[in-house]
Amino acid sequence: MCGIVGVLGKHEVSPLLVEALKRLEYRGYDSAGIATVDDGHLDRRRAVGKLINLSDTLVRDPLPGKSGIGHTRWATHGAPTEVNAHPHRAGPVAVVHNGIIENFETLRAELKAQNFGAETDTDTETIALLAQSYLEDGATPDEAVAQTLQRLEGAFALAFLFDGYDDLMIAARRGSPLAISLDDGEAYVGSDAIALAPMTDHLTYLEEGDWAVLTRNSVQIYDAHNQPVERPSEPITPEAGRVEKGGHRHWMAKEIAEQPAVLDQALQHYIRDADLVMPNDAVDFAKVNRVVMVACGTAYYACHVAKYWIERLANLPVEVDVASEFRYREPPIPEGTLAVFVSQSGETADTLAALNYCKGKCPIVAVVNVEGSSIARAADVVLPILAGREIGVASTKAFTCQLAVLAVLALKAARDRGTLTGEQMDAHLDTLTRIPALIAQALNIEDELRDIARDLSEARDILFLGRGAMYPLALEGALKLKEISYIHAEGYASGELKHGPIALVDDSVPVIVFAPTDPLFGKTVSNMQEVMARGGKVVLVSDTQGLSSQRATWHTAQMPDVAELWAPILYAVPAQLLAYHTAIAKGTDVDQPRNLAKSVTVE
Repeated sequence: MCGIVGVLGKHEVSPLLVEALKRLEYRGYDSAGIATVDDGHLDRRRAVGKLINLSDTLVRDPLPGKSGIGHTRWATHGAPTEVNAHPHRAGPVAVVHNGIIENFETLRAELKAQNFGAETDTDTETIALLAQSYLEDGATPDEAVAQTLQRLEGAFALAFLFDGYDDLMIAARRGSPLAISLDDGEAYVGSDAIALAPMTDHLTYLEEGDWAVLTRNSVQIYDAHNQPVERPSEPITPEAGRVEKGGHRHWMAKEIAEQPAVLDQALQHYIRDADLVMPNDAVDFAKVNRVVMVACGTAYYACHVAKYWIERLANLPVEVDVASEFRYREPPIPEGTLAVFVSQSGETADTLAALNYCKGKCPIVAVVNVEGSSIARAADVVLPILAGREIGVASTKAFTCQLAVLAVLALKAARDRGTLTGEQMDAHLDTLTRIPALIAQALNIEDELRDIARDLSEARDILFLGRGAMYPLALEGALKLKEISYIHAEGYASGELKHGPIALVDDSVPVIVFAPTDPLFGKTVSNMQEVMARGGKVVLVSDTQGLSSQRATWHTAQMPDVAELWAPILYAVPAQLLAYHTAIAKGTDVDQPRNLAKSVTVE
């Protein structure tokens, strides 16, 4: 969520820090700040709102120094105010923090009794105060940090600066990702490779519980037991440094448009010469009796679609759980269970915690977009979705690539369990590999969807309906719309409409129906008729045959014909475009919607 960057450089770091923070804006934030050490003097500047406000502050009140840390804050404890913005300072120490300190109130009370009083509403300030208390007891900076870390409960990625130390920065992680680098007399810390890519070409990812003491010419990493350790350095991939919009108005628009290419790339990775190609350590589904799929948000809906596929193709029962519920419900994991965890970033805190609960109890498969992420490192098998970097907070290409990889996983399950004939498998592989071209066709109806979106932007409430595997697509369409347009939207299984939601229907509540021509189409039409009989405005998204049978709908959007099984992947496109253009019509911030973050690394 929050973005962290730190530099021990050869040049003035304020411009470098602000530029690096700009590259982390996609993570979501509501305030920003930097701290530097100049000739031994520690100072900071902070501002509420976008980074341009921090830049304006630095123009009016420059902050010199060649050593610095920076932060974009997504508020957890305390309102988004300048006082609560990072970096937080307590006497000679400044700190930036991503995560949540769960025992901060206990620590704050203890520190207050020692005359170390808090000035903010945040949990982070407690970290700085604790370090200050140890420094005043005579500890060195590294000793103070080591003692501080031992007292903290919760998740964190941290970077510290100290008054009087121009050549020292200390970083630590527990539960939140953090990387460091030493490169040609300069040292770097960052929560994301994208922040550091212009400054270095390699990173060392701290492991769980690690902390590191950095100078311009040295780095010493310690593990959770304060024992010196070595961690490998990894090259930064070229795409990590590329963050251009490519002529598109928004990242979301660019990423929607990229879907035919990235989907084709992902499918070619797993389907070659008309056959499935899986990792050597892939799970043998013949030994699996039950699949548990765990995720959050959009990835959770991708799992719901996959449930339909795996149960239908492989005759294998699937349970789908929200990660934040799964981890605390502590369900039984009987023998024969396979756990699948899906996360774009691979750092989603609840999903990672749920994975750790399953660790050692059953085989674990991770479906992620970042192969070096915490979830990928903890899994037994990693299936990359190969979507490329996704900057927009509202997931688009990552969702369709998740679906593509989960479709391949469903076919792998069917092959292992012998539930499909060779001809059936060949047919499914053939139709799946045609999806990228169909998505390219679907993108051609953007103008029609833009017109529909203008009308949708006038609504206060919108319902989405779908049957079968299109039901999770209805849930995803509703999520996309509300997270970037701020219109209240809900997704329902079409058959559930008359069990309550139909009470909401009138001429002011549009109802968007995803209904390709399939065996359930007739039943979906009956539900549409129920809506229209009550004055409801129906937007029907269907294919030529489906639209030809319906004349009384408010709006229609014509999709290419698609194999019934894979329709959810294709129909994700109109769901995304309707949300995007509705948000444009309302004038909201498409790429950085309020209160949301791209990588949710706190509970």
